[in-house]
Amino acid sequence: MEENASLMKPLVLAYIGDSVYSVYVKKRIIEEIPGNVFKLHLKTCEYVKAAAQAETVKYLWDDLSENEQNIVKRGRNAHSHTVPKNADVTDYRFATGFEALIGFLYLDGQNERLEEIMKKSYDHITDKEHEGENE
Repeated sequence: MEENASLMKPLVLAYIGDSVYSVYVKKRIIEEIPGNVFKLHLKTCEYVKAAAQAETVKYLWDDLSENEQNIVKRGRNAHSHTVPKNADVTDYRFATGFEALIGFLYLDGQNERLEEIMKKSYDHITDKEHEGENE
């Protein structure tokens, strides 16, 4: 699969990236937060919602390589026929770009970089959440 990742359609990359990132977030949450499944689900939603992913890809932008930025742009600009009713269109497009990047790194076998990006994303959202608690 590694040689084909750069040739895949961005929405296909986003499709797999959504799953990869969701599993990463769920794993981190169950390691850090005791709770029932409903509480775990609510916490997970804070990390995987379009607004959070859009915010994090903008935060990471300057740390991304030119190739990674191009993948995000391809995902962001891909024409999706649906937008969730609870998501802003701009956030949704940036989130799709973020998920395309995650999918690309996963399928391309860039596991170290994938882990780095997902950890930075998770930590950034956690930090933003804690900022809100201190206000």
